[in-house]
Amino acid sequence: MDVTKYMKIEGEQPLDNIVQNGGLCGIFRKIACIGDSLSSGEFQSYENGAHGFHDYYEYSWGQYMARDAGCTVYNFSKGGMTAKDYDRFARDKGFFDDEYKAQAYIIALGVNDVSRVLGGELEFGSLEDVNLEDYAKNAATFVGYYAKIIAKYQAIQPKAKFFLVTAPRDGSTSERQEYYDKHAEILHGLAQMFANCYVIDLRKYAPVYDAEFKRSFFLSGHMNAAGYRLTALMMESYIDYFIRHNPEDFTQVSFIGTPYHNANAKW
Repeated sequence: MDVTKYMKIEGEQPLDNIVQNGGLCGIFRKIACIGDSLSSGEFQSYENGAHGFHDYYEYSWGQYMARDAGCTVYNFSKGGMTAKDYDRFARDKGFFDDEYKAQAYIIALGVNDVSRVLGGELEFGSLEDVNLEDYAKNAATFVGYYAKIIAKYQAIQPKAKFFLVTAPRDGSTSERQEYYDKHAEILHGLAQMFANCYVIDLRKYAPVYDAEFKRSFFLSGHMNAAGYRLTALMMESYIDYFIRHNPEDFTQVSFIGTPYHNANAKW
């Protein structure tokens, strides 16, 4: 057995190695996925001249991860979700309750928020909109709402790990794509502001979601089943990469959500 394959590999970039069976992502027993339609296994139908949108959670990348890694994955997501709307949605669903505490939270929000920004309904904001002392005082911007999600779940599960997901490239140039670049920059900034935060930078390391990619992995404006399967592999492999390259950060994952820890290791 070559154990070095399960450790830090010098010169390796995220997604250079695609794991099977969840890889080291399987050290988490409970994971929560916070997102919109692309986190919900949403499929787009078209019949009799009308489009339909259907959240099939069993096809979500989160549930593919659950089956791969043998862990419990909660879908804290819904088609059309935004960072602004998330707080009320989660409260109504009980997703802030103790029974839904997770060891890791994957946050994949921003697509619908950018649509609202482009439509003049929401300000994008900046890192200055974040109040680290009281998230209730965050500014009413995308950045303020997004940071509130992190802060609120950190208050509920203080040692949980957070993985913030950037938007993949599609090979085009547009105002939307410029906002996605800004979105990625903000997520890296938030990861510096909050403890235990990591950025799954699909914008930098994922394949370009161009026409050829979409021919295989999309069905109209949303992914097809193969696309959600592929996304699960990317999420698992990226988290596996973080664990292998930062083992000291994850050595006490088993104690997250318990009253215990080991004072001789990073906590």
